Parts: sequence; C-alpha cells; structure tokens
Amino acid sequence: MNYVVVDLEWNQAMSSKSSVFNKLPIHLSGEIIEIGAVKLKEDMSPGEEFTIDVKPVYFRRMHYKVKKITGFDKERLAHGIAFADALEQLRQWCGDDVTFITWGNDDQRIMEQNIIIHDLDWDWIAAWVNLQLIYNLQTGGDKNQKSLASAMEHFEIEQTRVAHDALGDAYNTALVASRLDMEEGLRLYSDAARILASRMPKHKPHVDSEGPEALDHSCFDGFESKAAAFADSRISALPCPVCGGETKAQKWINQGDQRYMNLYSCPEHGQYLVRAKFRKCREDNSWIANKLVYRADEAMLDFYKTKSTQSRRRGRSHTRRKNRPANKQ
Repeated sequence: MNYVVVDLEWNQAMSSKSSVFNKLPIHLSGEIIEIGAVKLKEDMSPGEEFTIDVKPVYFRRMHYKVKKITGFDKERLAHGIAFADALEQLRQWCGDDVTFITWGNDDQRIMEQNIIIHDLDWDWIAAWVNLQLIYNLQTGGDKNQKSLASAMEHFEIEQTRVAHDALGDAYNTALVASRLDMEEGLRLYSDAARILASRMPKHKPHVDSEGPEALDHSCFDGFESKAAAFADSRISALPCPVCGGETKAQKWINQGDQRYMNLYSCPEHGQYLVRAKFRKCREDNSWIANKLVYRADEAMLDFYKTKSTQSRRRGRSHTRRKNRPANKQ
C-alpha cells in the first residue's frame, strides 16, 4: 500500500449566484488550482514530493479571499496546466494501490467534485484517510476538528514551510503523521468516528438560553481573521446533514457580538440555519470559530428574514447619511 499525503488549494466563485453554476452538472464548491503531495516512507516519515499548479476553466477570476490566503494571482493561474493533465501526472507519480491521507475531509470532497466535473476516473484511488481522526484518537481529543497548526504545536514541530501552500501543508501533515502510531491508527480508523463521538460530553450547554438543540457543533481555530474563516469551506459550506449532498447558501447576517447566521437549503431535505460564533485566542491573537447547525423551523426562518431586512435598511440609511450635503451656516 502506498500512502500519499495530499493537500489542495482551490479557487471559489465570486458569488454563490454566479452564472457559471448554471452550466455545471453538480455544484462545484471550489476549483483546484494547486496540488501538493508527499509520499510516506515505510517508517511513515516524509519522502518524495510532488507539486503542480492547475489552470481553472470555470472560476477563472481569482477570488480576493483566496488570493489573500494563498498568494495566488492571475499570472500564476495562467501558467497552470489543465486539471486532467495534472491529475494524470499525480496518478503516475503516486503509483498503484494508493491511499490518500488528508487533514480533514474537504480535500477529498473538492477532489471528487473536480474529477466529476471533468468526467475523469478515480478508481485508482484505493481509499482516503482523514488524519485528524487518528490525531484526535491518539491525543485524547473528541470529534471536534483541530487545525493543522495546533497539531504541529502539540508535537512541537517547527513551521519551516509556507502555510496555505499545497506542498507546504502536505509536508507539514506528513510530519504530524510521522509522530503518530499510524499502524494502530489505521487499524482503528473504521471505528474512529464512533470512538471520538463517545468522548463528547453527554450534556452540552445550549449556546443560547433557549431554543432547539444543534444538529452539529464544530470548533475550528487558527484563522488570521474572520474573513479567512469565512473563506474556509469548513465554515462556509454545509453538506446536508441527512443526505450529505450539496446545499445552497443565502448570505451571512451579522447579529452583533461576533455572531453570524446563514440559511442553507437542500432540495430534498429542506432548510438549515447555521450560526458562526467567533472569539479571539489570547495566545496568538488568531480567531476561533464555533459552527452550529440547526434544522430551520418557522421561528428561525422569520428571525433570519427579519435580521436580513434590518441589515439592508442599515446599509441604505448609512448610504443616505454619507451622501447628505452638509447644512449651510
């Protein structure tokens, strides 16, 4: 079995209402612009490296948030190669019977979407392993996701590669893997989610003083800003809690006190309200985001509509005040 750590960087549509979505057979959450990979040796230490830039064909205009995080610009995008060619080069480099190791599930989801969009084969990928689950199993964690930066800090791994670079993040993920008991982690992997769920507190306090209990509560850390958090698909995207399919988002509404909410719709299973609550980490001044998912009832829909209307009114009022001529003396 070949184990290859893979990390992807991807561009996003400028708007959830972009006309490009009308041309696609499935919803494309992100279009891959860079692939980074590191082979693991027999002792699970980092080995050979692979990196390649990919030229997008659907989201060709660089999203400003992605540009800020990755450093990609239109000149670099223009020098990338077609996704089909990039994937074939990756396949040849990986060899047969390959298992991909990623930090989180987003890379698998984005890779599969891009393969489907381009009508390519993925049978050569034997399996996907989310290293976060193994890390949480062996460091006393629960099912709440941890950032790669926090895992590196836990093992006192020095940051020698650029963050938010596909090869750099793949290499750092490989370093974390080398500090874990991968043989034991892979043996328990099929039961990892169940084991981690059993470690969660049985009675979690409500975020609000009253209201329905959340379907899911996740915590993410290490964001340099709230904008960076919203650019991360772990915050901005929502697979349907019932079927796992794509959902369509409306817009984030600022509720004040570092709280935001958005509505997501699944064609088959209805609407969900997502709340994001932010706080700053005192140690490094980074942002921590708590994401809560609720089945949207009528009260939630009315609340979202009311807050959305108030937000628009405040925006128009501010514009009028800004453009109002000064009183003559």
